[in-house]
Amino acid sequence: MKDAVEALLQNVSVPFEQARAMPPSVYTSEAFLERELRDIFAKDWFCVGRASALAAPGDYVTLDLAGQPIIVLRDAAGALKAMSNVCRHRMSTLLEGRGNTRSIVCPYHAWTYNLDGSLRGAPAMTRNAAFCKSDYQLPEIRCEEWLGWVFVTLNPDAPMVADRLSKVADLVGDYDMTNYTETFFETHIWDTNWKVLAENFMESYHLPVCHAGTIGGLSKLEDMVCPPGEEAFNFHTILKDDSLRIAMAHPSNTRMQGERRRTTFLLAIYPSLLITLTPGYFWYLTLHPHGVGQVRIGFGGGMSDDYAGDADAQANFVALKTLLDAVNVEDKGCTEKVYRGLSSQAAEPGHLSHLERPNYDFAHYINARIQSAQ
Repeated sequence: MKDAVEALLQNVSVPFEQARAMPPSVYTSEAFLERELRDIFAKDWFCVGRASALAAPGDYVTLDLAGQPIIVLRDAAGALKAMSNVCRHRMSTLLEGRGNTRSIVCPYHAWTYNLDGSLRGAPAMTRNAAFCKSDYQLPEIRCEEWLGWVFVTLNPDAPMVADRLSKVADLVGDYDMTNYTETFFETHIWDTNWKVLAENFMESYHLPVCHAGTIGGLSKLEDMVCPPGEEAFNFHTILKDDSLRIAMAHPSNTRMQGERRRTTFLLAIYPSLLITLTPGYFWYLTLHPHGVGQVRIGFGGGMSDDYAGDADAQANFVALKTLLDAVNVEDKGCTEKVYRGLSSQAAEPGHLSHLERPNYDFAHYINARIQSAQ
């Protein structure tokens, strides 16, 4: 464990102009992963997905965050709420996956909870004199909505999402990210470390090669801008042309001017929300470790509401989703190759390109979280 922590500290101690990729032990050490779960995923805000996917009372999604089972749902009053996904009786997990429910019923003994987490009923408990239904409530977990994104945290002291990400809101305010509606969400598990996939998103240096069969030919390295990152996120931008019309600002969009109307932001919000945001559509990944050699992926996307009334909008988005699926196949192949390579005895990190500035900033974030908990 000490070797991975010390190796990362040494790695980030040089200026960006001399920087190398993170050392292999940071990706392969089981002890380092335990620290990430404890010092990053259990303490920072984790993105569940889009609020538009939890629109109706009873809509819910479940997740495990740093080993803790969680339900996020829309309650009967229309508020977003996060709670423990563990029954207060014999501690079975309650809901699975995503869906809609009128109540939360334990699959083990049918203890039933209301959408606010209060216990509604418990069969065959009348002979226990100490049992009182009002004593039972699913523990709440902090949950906040920001620009249409839903976040949860296990940390009662974490700063509010809006405060932590205020610079993101300033940066992309004219995109009006709240008014993008999710049209698909999928979950996947890939055979790579979570940081390999995060870093893959953070740099577009790989696009012309890894994505030669899809978007590589449209990716011009000279048009990529990779400024220094911020404490809570990094980003880079790419200019797109109108070969994909829904990547452009809609004609009715008067918020955006000039090159902003064709600028794509690739936002990496720490620890693991990765957003491709164009003026017309978005897609995203939300990542959680699934062991050192696997990552659990939430993959979603949709369109700006500016396009909602267009007759061909859905057909265009179906074509886009087909393209994104093909891009994912390419990314899966590339990132799994990276993990196999960095797991080898011959693995030695090389110097970073100027187009990999976000990766350098990400390494500093990881190091800061691990060091602050030493």
